[in-house]
Amino acid sequence: MEISGILSAIVIGIIIGVLGRLVLPGRQRIGILATIAVGIVAALLGSAIAAGLDVADTNGVDWIEWLIQIGLAALGVGLLDRGRARR
Repeated sequence: MEISGILSAIVIGIIIGVLGRLVLPGRQRIGILATIAVGIVAALLGSAIAAGLDVADTNGVDWIEWLIQIGLAALGVGLLDRGRARR
């Protein structure tokens, strides 16, 4: 993977993580670095799932891929938040 691919994954991960956090109601007790990490993982997993479902490469914006990524980010943020609430 080239440096531009890594940088774009980080930027998209930040956006996906923040959007996933905004989807969840209430306050989440996780930091910004955890949100970014969840966003990066969700972006990579969402891209793989969208490619597996053959909805990743469309003309224009890949809305289904974005929705998958945001859903995974919301799930990840929710799981981390619940894990921290129990401690």
